[in-house]
Amino acid sequence: MAEPRIITIDGPAGVGKSTLAKRLAGRLGIAYLDTGAMFRGTALALGEGAWDWPEERLQAALAALRFSLAGTGADSRVCLGDACLGNEIRTEQVAMWASNIATLPAVRAFQKQAQQAIGRTTSLVAEGRDMGSVVFPRARPKFFLDASPEVRARRRLLQLREMGKPADLEEITASIRARDHQDRTRAAAPLVAAPDALVIDTGPLDIDGVFAVMVAAVG
Repeated sequence: MAEPRIITIDGPAGVGKSTLAKRLAGRLGIAYLDTGAMFRGTALALGEGAWDWPEERLQAALAALRFSLAGTGADSRVCLGDACLGNEIRTEQVAMWASNIATLPAVRAFQKQAQQAIGRTTSLVAEGRDMGSVVFPRARPKFFLDASPEVRARRRLLQLREMGKPADLEEITASIRARDHQDRTRAAAPLVAAPDALVIDTGPLDIDGVFAVMVAAVG
């Protein structure tokens, strides 16, 4: 059996990683792994304050979680237990909880193990914060997408409005800046481009422009 093909897309919140990963996975006919959904699903399952739990309690709770992946391309779904994750994890509150637990070595070790287990049997486009730098170091190619907090906040505002959810641009911008700082400065696997990643500034490009660059690199 051929070794699964792994392509990684990393970067901060709001740079279009999810949209582009789904699109690229669809073009290649392989699965899309939304690792942000895995962190958010874990955060929601554990609940508020889990980042302050004693190590023993945290490890026991993590050991009870079982992730899997269903579908390909845009139809790919991250499942936790018997249910696939949906819009319940797409709130700013759950996003901050996920950022909080992502600072914990025990959570990152658990996520890495779960993600690598999926990648051992499934060709996929993995999207997240440290896919190319930590989780799948042998992936080819690797992409790192970036854009200013202001650009990303405007994109997130439109996203939330399309979902029919109330949103405030200043609050979203502040939240993105806070998450950026936490993600980039944490001790465990900080947000950083892998040395061999292709870095793309998505600010001046639309989705089609970024996708064209990625398709050319994939070959």
